Amino acid sequence: MKKNLLISGGYGFIGSNFIRYILNKYPDYQIVNIDKLTYCGNLENLEDVKNNPHYTFYQGDICDKELLEDIFSDEKFDYIINFAAETHVDNSISDPMIFTKTNILGTHNLLEIARKYKVEKFLQISTDEVYGSIEKGKFKESYHLLPNSPYSASKASADLLVMSYFKTFGLPVLITRSSNNFGQYQYPEKLIPLFITNLLENKKVPIYGTGDNVRDWIYVLDNCEGIDTVLHKGEVGEIYNIGGGNERTNLGITEMILTELGKGLSHVEYVEDRKGHDFRYSLNINKIKKLGWKPKHSFKEAMAETIKWYTQNECWWKKLKN
Repeated sequence: MKKNLLISGGYGFIGSNFIRYILNKYPDYQIVNIDKLTYCGNLENLEDVKNNPHYTFYQGDICDKELLEDIFSDEKFDYIINFAAETHVDNSISDPMIFTKTNILGTHNLLEIARKYKVEKFLQISTDEVYGSIEKGKFKESYHLLPNSPYSASKASADLLVMSYFKTFGLPVLITRSSNNFGQYQYPEKLIPLFITNLLENKKVPIYGTGDNVRDWIYVLDNCEGIDTVLHKGEVGEIYNIGGGNERTNLGITEMILTELGKGLSHVEYVEDRKGHDFRYSLNINKIKKLGWKPKHSFKEAMAETIKWYTQNECWWKKLKN
């Protein structure tokens, strides 16, 4: 059955991978992508689909109410999927206000337009960072939110707004919270692509503190499939964790990349720890497993594929780093 999707932030890392995934899996779906094209929104991320008759792009800001009205006056959307966000924690420490604007006010604008035009589903793409840090065990969707950075606080605020629109207005909403993503087309400010590209340039890699902080990693294509599962099978008004089950210390990730690229620990540089640095994230994914989803890619194979992609696509990342 044909569906019309509005995807915000579709030229970002996860959004662009999701658009390509949807166009391949659902050839009768129509996608409209709205993206502001900030520093990490890259037209080259979807160069291979830009002429697809089922794909349309509008350059614009989700904070621009008039633009959203113009788009909705021309199109009728079944689903809105909100990937648009400022996401880099370090940037949220140095310039927090832009995170408040995009992640909270932008989401609010989308919720209002969704309510006005009675969309069938509104899916908010969130993060495990809204839960804060956990020493033992795993976060369930019902846990209290304890964000520790301006970035995660802005995403938690957006999540609360989304759920309020379900409770107050009956808007059919869904939320996914994924663990750390990695894969092709990830902007080289994040840990894995930064370390890969630094090593390809024979530069050192900066590790915060002792490198003992733990993250759960998920291959971006597994996350795309999880988002698709929630969109089509999830119960409205519910939140679903999407985790890869690959907990690694930052130092462990670094050593893995060093080994793959034939480099030694002499390329590691320990730097001052990030302010408010969460120690460990871990997600309980039993809820989404009941919908029939689980990650398909092994961590080792996905990491090897990611390193191979950056090795073969120097022309993509070199200009971004420069």
